[in-house]
Formats: sequence, structure tokens, C-alpha cells
Amino acid sequence: MARPTLSPLSIFLSAVFLFSAHVFAVSAVLGVDLGTEYIKAALVKPGIPLEIVLTKDSRRKEISAVTFKPASNGPKSGAYPERVYGSDAMALVGRFPGDVYPNLKTLLGLPADHKAVKEYAARHPALQLEAHKLRNTAAFKSAGAFTPEEEAWLVEELLAMELQSIRSNAEALAGAGSSVRSVVLTVPPFYTVEEKRSVELAAELAGFKVLSLISDGLAVGLNYATSRQFPNINEGGKPEHHMVFDMGAGSTKATVLKFQSRTVKDIGKFNKTVQEAQVLGSGWDRSLGGDALNYLIVDDMVAKFVESPKAKKATVAAESVKAHGRAIAKLTKEAERLRHVLSANQATQTSFEGLYDDVDFKYKITRGEFEDMVAAAYVSRVGVVAQNALDAAGLQIKDLDSVILHGGASRTPFVQRELENILGGGDKIRTNVNSDEAAVFGAGFRAAEISPSFRVKEIRVSEAAVYPAGMKWKTDEGKPKHQRLWTAASHLGAPAKELTFSNHEDFSVNFYQLTSESVEADTKILTTTNLTATVAELVEKFKCEESDIRLKVSVRLATENGEVDVTKAAVECEADEPEKEGFVDGVKNLFGFGKKEQQPLKDDGTEAPEADASTSSSSSSSTSETTSTSTSTTSSSSGPASESADAKSASKKKQLIVIPVKFTVEKSGIPQLPKADLLSIKDRLKSFEASDRSRRQREDALNQLEAYTYKIRDVVENEDFIAASTAAEREKLEKKTSETSDWLYGEGADATRDQLKKRLKDLQDIVNPVQKRIEEASKRPDLVKDLKDALVKTKEFVDDIKKKIADHEEFVSSQAASSSSATSTSSESATTAAPSGDFDGLEDEEAAASTTKTLEMEDLEKERGPVPPLYTLDDLKESEDLYVSISAWLEEKAVAQDKLGVTDDPVLLVKDLTDKREKLDKAGIDLAMKGVRNFEKNKPKGAGGKGKKPKLSKDKTKPAKPAQTIKLSPGEDGKMPTQEEIDEMLKKFMKEHPEAAEQASKAQSADKEKETGEEAPRKHEEL
Repeated sequence: MARPTLSPLSIFLSAVFLFSAHVFAVSAVLGVDLGTEYIKAALVKPGIPLEIVLTKDSRRKEISAVTFKPASNGPKSGAYPERVYGSDAMALVGRFPGDVYPNLKTLLGLPADHKAVKEYAARHPALQLEAHKLRNTAAFKSAGAFTPEEEAWLVEELLAMELQSIRSNAEALAGAGSSVRSVVLTVPPFYTVEEKRSVELAAELAGFKVLSLISDGLAVGLNYATSRQFPNINEGGKPEHHMVFDMGAGSTKATVLKFQSRTVKDIGKFNKTVQEAQVLGSGWDRSLGGDALNYLIVDDMVAKFVESPKAKKATVAAESVKAHGRAIAKLTKEAERLRHVLSANQATQTSFEGLYDDVDFKYKITRGEFEDMVAAAYVSRVGVVAQNALDAAGLQIKDLDSVILHGGASRTPFVQRELENILGGGDKIRTNVNSDEAAVFGAGFRAAEISPSFRVKEIRVSEAAVYPAGMKWKTDEGKPKHQRLWTAASHLGAPAKELTFSNHEDFSVNFYQLTSESVEADTKILTTTNLTATVAELVEKFKCEESDIRLKVSVRLATENGEVDVTKAAVECEADEPEKEGFVDGVKNLFGFGKKEQQPLKDDGTEAPEADASTSSSSSSSTSETTSTSTSTTSSSSGPASESADAKSASKKKQLIVIPVKFTVEKSGIPQLPKADLLSIKDRLKSFEASDRSRRQREDALNQLEAYTYKIRDVVENEDFIAASTAAEREKLEKKTSETSDWLYGEGADATRDQLKKRLKDLQDIVNPVQKRIEEASKRPDLVKDLKDALVKTKEFVDDIKKKIADHEEFVSSQAASSSSATSTSSESATTAAPSGDFDGLEDEEAAASTTKTLEMEDLEKERGPVPPLYTLDDLKESEDLYVSISAWLEEKAVAQDKLGVTDDPVLLVKDLTDKREKLDKAGIDLAMKGVRNFEKNKPKGAGGKGKKPKLSKDKTKPAKPAQTIKLSPGEDGKMPTQEEIDEMLKKFMKEHPEAAEQASKAQSADKEKETGEEAPRKHEEL
């Protein structure tokens, strides 16, 4: 049996159904600007083009901080405390400084003994920072939210919690049932491979799939390019060069970008113009940012506090204050606020109550004093960052078209003044770009561009490597080798480089990255696993010279994260190409007509046996030798034969033999977490999330119970409630409510969700019956009235149909009784009927129509009998039974309900009344549908519908069109038109409708024939 073939449409629909779930799952993507102080996110989803994800308190950015709020009764083993994010987390820094973790971005991917990590620990003395046992990176022990045996929290774990909160907000914006998993994150250009891996690890722990990482400057430039058109270099345009100067809380970066457009080939014969944004160079200062400026104010606060009279009296030392976690947390939080105020004001002040050792402190600062602090250490560093970026790009200041400012600290007055000094004025400084959200919009656009679910403006981006990179290995003799592969200006995603190695035995290659500290940090290790065996195969099987064998490896820098990507590894050598037998010779040999080499005759005259042919070949062999021999009588021909064989051997071709080599690539540098540890961390985060969910549910239950107790106070005073309840019920309710309120603010403070729900149910069990009585009493009268009306209409309808059925049956029986007399009458009328003549059917149609119209419906019923009913008695049975049962039920329940009081539970319920009415309505609809089906069944076959079309006559005469008519109506004065006006109308009508004129001509000829008795001459018609 032949298999059915699927149409292209069927295949397409099948593919849609198969992949629709996957497509919908990835249809929402997220762009995240991972800042030191703030995290911002932009969502892209069908129906949501590019929208900022708001926090739970409707802010457009979230403070990058997470807090573990210790329980009031102390930590418990296996229990998880409450987590708080953003501004709510920072609000608790004064109370729980040892469990608030802000600005974690500066610690990612750095060893615990790094200078930046030590600086962070000094600025947050309350945090218990330690080195992770395996990775030697920063980790934190909780000060009071967990028991001491709880393992330290990795920086990546804490950052993953913040990203989980962002994802939760994004899914709330996307809508119910939406899942957001794909993300593009921004990173500083100075991030090394290890720091980028830490970001990817945090995103993985948060449940994200990282589509790509993008540098801050390129993200701002991408957002800048989305609304602009740049010169086309194919048309002689000159590229634009812009610098993105980004000064945030943790660092300062400058990125030089080249913008241009070009014409490229599109589908078919068409061309298209695409925009390009390319990073030419970057400069940075890791420690110059808003936090560094805040610390200047903090140090000034500490110095002035120590010099205050009260502090001197208490012998307060500066080191003691800086080591006090709560005091430093308060000072740091207030220092940032003061700096923001000074950006727009000349002076500001603040005060602290009991800052340290119960000593109060008031602090004042002016903008001049602040700028004097900054000038001593930071002003000159602003220009260095910009100049380093220009040097890396190979450009000068005059080559820049503009400088785009980004980052909150870039709005500081001294920063803008310094940039104006460097640029020679403020003409090139652009402030028309959103300095807070340009990067997150660029990241969101990049996410939509990578995702297959969206189609956006094509902008090709090119990221710079920033750090030089190379490789190290040893030869077979053990000699170390070192080669630089990429420079700082190399671009990610560029075509792969092909590297050649002379090693013939399995070995390893270490790829490294030259960091800003001039340290060759290992990133990956390439290890061959079958190189030795593959080289031996080339030597033995293909007869390759071992000195000619080379290992070639293709490597590139991945676009997504800048890591080394090994695309191919293979050994190759040149070997002699085997002889290929021609097609004709092959056919001859197949049938025995090919060349046959004969052996010389022996002395006894017999021929020697044929030698085995040595022409077998394989895909792995190189060449096969051909030997030419002759008999003893033709020895003179041996010389030329040998010469031809040598010439053939000399003309043999070479072929390149390539065999892939198996290899492994592993990450090096900071040790990666084992799979078991990674699963353990994910399980801990899931448990934490489940604990948060359970806590939220308990809080909801607590709020519901508390709100219900307040609601009862109003309910018991309601007149309807008092009328529908007994005094005992009200007394019981008031007592229960009082007990619940006392319990809530006592033992119930630590009650579980189930206990709270049980208390709520106890109160509802008292209130709900009374509320039900009130509701039933208000709705019952209208529903009873509607049901009775429906019953009456049902009874009238059924009785009417029954009467029609009886009348029709009576008419049919009377017709059957008079059938015999009708038959004889019809035969007599047939005998005496007048013969049909040529003038039949010529009566005036208007007269016939007026005669028909005079017949009334009563006359038709007398002549033809009553209209046949559409129903049978069986069709009416369901409605009759329902009428009987519902009428009896309603009568019984109404009597019982009338006997009850207002405070009694009703027996005639709204639910039952609604249910009975729905059953009655459904029976009516079913009866109507039966009538429609009976009508279709009894309808004559020729009446409309899909009856057979009448056959055309042999002369193929077209059916006559309906006669055209002229409508005469009184004019505006109420008079009918005159004869002259009628004649004019007839002429106009005949001109517009020639077919009507033809019909009138034929009718006139027929009238003439009647008058004269002669047949008018007819035109000959060709068949």
C-alpha cells in the first residue's frame, strides 16, 4: 500500500504545531543593564516593543542590593529568613548592616586578596567577607540571619537573587502565564574572561539563558544608532566617530565607536542598506566613580566627627568609627544623598542622632569644599580615561563628532567641566541621550535582534577584544612555545584563525588573556586525545613523511562573551594520488577484454600461470605500481616499455590527506564549580524561593484574617444582618471576633498559614449562613416570578401545538373519507374540460394577480386545510414532563418556604430556581431545533436548496429576464404625470433597456395577429 504524501501546507502546519510551544516560550526577551549601584531591565515581547520593567514600588530602576532580614526570635537551622531587595533593602542598612549586601558587581570574578575586594571589605566593615574554599573568590557569612553552620554565600549567589527579583517583575509585566528566560546583560569593557564568567554564572543560577554579553559603551551606541541614519561608505560617505563617556557608581569608562552604513546584497537581486556600530577602543578607571566620591564625603564626615567636642570628650578615634559597621552604613547612605544635592545646590547639611557611642553629629558641606576634595585626587583621572580610549582607537580629539554622556556620576559639574577642557569647549558634548536608560534600551534591542522571535532594524555591531590574548604550548621535544594571537583592537566574532603545529604526539595548548596588570591569565586548555594515533595512521596507511605532517587548529573569539572558541582541529599531509582506472578500461576488464599480462613460456613450451593482479586500490592507499613485461622473443621491446613506466611514475599527482583530530576544551583559571556543587547551590536558591513564597502566602492569610475581623465590626451593625440573624448568632460572632483579635496580636504573631486560615474559616462559618439568608431573600422573589412566567408560556405553547396537531389530523381524516367522490368528480371534469386553444395564457397578468390577492388566509385553510404542524406529540413530551415536575416542585417548595421565618435557612434556594429555569430554557431550545429539522426533512426536493437544475432546451434559449417596469408616482404637487411626460419617460426607458423594447415589439406583433388573423413575418434564425 502506497504511503500518502503530505502537502506542503500539511507539513507547514505540522511544523507550526510542533514548534509553537518552543516559539512562545522564547518569545519574551530581556535586556539588563547590570550597574554597580542600580539594575535596570527592558522587556521585549509581542505587544510590548521595548518597555522598562518597573519595580514593585513602580520605580524605573532597582538598587543593586539584597538583605537577609533576621527573624525576631533568632535564626533556626534549616529555616530561611525574609529577603528584601532594592530600596527596601537599603532602608534596613542601619538596623542590619551585617546582612545588607550592596554593590556586589565590583567583586565578581576577583580573588579574595584582590585590591578591589579589600577596599570593599574596608568600606563595609559589618560584612563578614571570606574566601571561598574552592574558587578563592569573595563569599559572605550572614551576621545574624542564619545559624553559624550555614555555608557562606557566593557573590554570584547573591547577585542571582537580585536577578531573580528582576525576572519576577518582568514576568509580571509580560502578563499571566508568561515566562522570561532569555537575557542580554551589559558588562564594563574592562571585564576579563573570569569576570564575565561570574556574570554568566549568576544569570544561570537565576534561571536565565544568556544570549550575549554586551559592553556598556556599545549598548549606549546601539541605542544611539536605532534612531539615526549614518553616511553610506559605498556612496562615498565618511564614517562618524563618537565617544561614549560613562561614569557610574563604581567606575568610569570611555568607548570610541565608529558608525557607518553600507549597501549589502539582499535576497535575490535586491540590495539593502545596513547600519554598523564598531568599537575602536576603550579606556577606563576601575575605581573612579560615584562611590569613590561618596567615600570622600564619608572620610570628611569621620574626620569632622572625631574633631567635634563631644567626640573628643568621649575619646572617639577615627579607626574605631570606620570599623563600626552601623555608623559607616549610616554615613555612606547619607553621603550619596549629599552628593546628589550638591550637583544642583551650593551647600547642604545633615545630622545624625547617636552616630557612635551615643554621640550626636551635625555635618555641613558646600560645593566648593567638595570640589576641592575631588580636585586633589580625581579631576585629572577623568581626562586620562578619555585619552586612553582615543589612543586605543588611534584617533585624536578632532576626529570625534561628539561625546555622549552616560551614567549618573557624569552629571556631576566638575566632570562636565573637565570634559569641556579636554575637548576645547562644550560643543561636542551631547546630552540628548538618556543617561540613565540608554544602555538598558540598547541591551533590550540586542536581545530582540538575536532572538528569532523578533524582526528589528538591522544594525551590525562589532565588539573589541580589549585585552590581548595568545597561547602557550610545548613541542614534542619539550621546548616551550609562546604566540600572540589577538590584540586589544581585535574584534569578537571575526573569522577564525588557522594555527599550525608541528607536534605529532598528544599535547595541550593553554590560551591566556593579558590583563591590565600585565598578567597572562589562563582562560582555556585545548587537549588533543588521538593525535598520536592519527599521525601513525597517516604514516602507515598513506605513506606520509612524518616531517611533512602538520596539525592545524582553527580558533576565534566568540561574539557572545569573548572567550576562545576552537572550531576545528585536523592533521594533514600530501601523498601520491592513486591511479584512477578510466571508465572504458573498467568496462573492458569487467567483461574480460582488458589488458592481460602474459608470462614468458617455459622451456617445455607451456605457458606460466598468470600472476595475481596488483591493481587493487582503496580510499586510504596512495598509488599502485604497474609492471610492464614481455615474452623472450620480444626482448628488444623491453627498453621502451620501462621508459614509459618511469615517465608515468614521474607524472603521478599529489593529494592532500586531512583527518580530523579529537580534542577537548576546558575552562582554566579560577576553578569551576563541580556539577554537584552547582546543583546544591541551585537547590538552596529554590528552597529560599519556596520559603519566600510560603511567607507571602502566610502574610496574605494574615492580612485576610485581620481585614475580616474589621469587616465583622461593620457587619454586625448592619440592619439587614440584624434582621436575618438571631441574637445567639450575633453574640457568638462577637465573642469569636474578640478572641481572634486578641490571638492575632499575641500568640498568632508567629502562627502558620494553616492556623490563620482555620481562624478565618471559623468566623466565616458564622457569618456566611446569615449572609446567604440575606442574599436569598433579596433575589428569590424575582426568580420565582420569572420561573412562573416561563412555566405559563411553556404550557400555552404546548397546548397550541397540540391543538394544531389535532386540527390537522381531523382534516386529513375528512380528506380520506371524501377521496372516492373526489376521484369521480375529477374524471367528469376531465371529460367536459374545454380544449386548450392557441389563445390560452394570454390573460392579463395584473387581473390574475388581483384575483389571487383577494383570497384570504381563512379561504386557503378552507380550501387546503390547516398548515401541517412541525412537531409530533413525542417532540412535546420532554417539555410537558418538565412543566409537570417543575410546577409540582415549585408549589411544594413555595409552601415550605412560606412557613419559615426570616432567621431560618431557606429551602427555596436561588441556585435551584436558576437551575430549573435553565432546564426549561434548554428544553425550549431543543424543541425549536426539532422543528427546524422536521421542516428541512418535509420540505419538497424541488423547492430551493440544492435541487437539480432544470435542463436547457435543445435550442439553448436563455431564460427570459424579469420584465422591466416603470414606476409612476405623483409629483411634488400631488398630481400624476401628463400623457406627454409619460411618452417621454417611455422613450428614455426603451433607450436604456433595449431588451424591453424588443419584448414590446413582440407583444405588438402578437396583438396584430389576433386582430387580423394573419401571422406576422418572422425573421430567419440560424441554428
